Amino acid sequence: MSGLAEVLGAPLPLPCGVELPNRFVKSAMSENVADADNAPTDVLVKMYERLGRGGTGLLITGNVIVAHGGLTEDRNVVLEDDRHLTRYARWASAAQANGAHAWVQLSHAGRQSPRLATRQSVAPSAVQLERGGLFSTPRELTDQEIRVLINRFARAARVVKEAGFSGVQVHGAHGYLVSQFLSPLTNRRTDRWGGDIQARMRFLLEIVKAIRAAVGPRFPIGVKLNSADFQRGGFSTEDSLVVAKALEEAGIDLLEISGGTYESPKMAGPSKRESTRRREAFFLEYAERMREAVKIPLLVTGGFRTAAGMTDAVESGAVDLVGLARPLTVEPDLPKKLLEGTAQEAMHVDVGVGIRMLDDLLQVVWHQAQLIRMGEGREPNPRLGRWSTLLRMVPSAYWRSLLTRFRQPPPGLLSAEELRELEGATG
Repeated sequence: MSGLAEVLGAPLPLPCGVELPNRFVKSAMSENVADADNAPTDVLVKMYERLGRGGTGLLITGNVIVAHGGLTEDRNVVLEDDRHLTRYARWASAAQANGAHAWVQLSHAGRQSPRLATRQSVAPSAVQLERGGLFSTPRELTDQEIRVLINRFARAARVVKEAGFSGVQVHGAHGYLVSQFLSPLTNRRTDRWGGDIQARMRFLLEIVKAIRAAVGPRFPIGVKLNSADFQRGGFSTEDSLVVAKALEEAGIDLLEISGGTYESPKMAGPSKRESTRRREAFFLEYAERMREAVKIPLLVTGGFRTAAGMTDAVESGAVDLVGLARPLTVEPDLPKKLLEGTAQEAMHVDVGVGIRMLDDLLQVVWHQAQLIRMGEGREPNPRLGRWSTLLRMVPSAYWRSLLTRFRQPPPGLLSAEELRELEGATG
């Protein structure tokens, strides 16, 4: 094997005892192809079967929402119980048929659930997004509702394991609900769930604790965590290091490093810093700081494009795994090509029409369209039209969102069953 293959093709043992087959990870991207009941579809099954043939060692799904009130998009998969266990089992089997591991990313949008996706968003505190015309002012969660949501994360993880997936990742980044609890800008509570960082991270730590109790000691649990929110007065790098140490003590198996929120979307585009451009990955410098603080495996996603850059990042010890997202939508076989030496870098694709607002939207819908092509049994098309993609996908998503909103039950999180569940619950 070449040096590259020795580094990136080497298996990685996780703290729980599970071993990943290589150092490539397909990081989460929103697929938005669930059915009208927000259940997994054949499109998802085919999509992940195709991604699983490309040589990536670990596939992390797009965000699977643990409660209908936490949608990020109208056709997110929602996992509240085991009603669709057979569909999840088919999804898991297809994704892992060629040797890849597949983890489900568990999430809740909190205040970042758009008006068209949910009737009433919820959050740690009733703080609306800046420039948040697409988002309503959220309702502050009660203590009971917070405990219900912790149980829902654990219940979802239990179903994921039963379906045959090989792990879960808790989405604690990008300004979604867990991230909102971590930030003093969005968590202004004065009870046990708010205050200093020790209190603000309680929600995340209780989720991890509940999941571990639900899935046992040998089932991998990952967390996606912001390096910072990149907002004045928000979740800081120092906070992130404190949380990472607590997560290591709680027994997680993998920490993915990211950054930003809808208000400061650092995760969405390349940095202007010369050091970042030279070393490719957006959050690699932060990973080096994190490596000094914790020993758990680290994953960085965003910016990796060349074999040399990926190899250097792993060989240096800064990260253990290389996360790829958009490159895999146009080249699902990229990891295999890099390991075989038939490619040295990802294909360059310029997705843009020269209008800033439209270009930001295109980054999402164009790559999503490529995923959907794979789910329909077709190969990606790097020459897929930009304008035609916008005109096809955006209006249909708008009308589907309206229908999703009207189908939802009235606002309110607790059912009679959940209230009974809580009678014996500890916080």
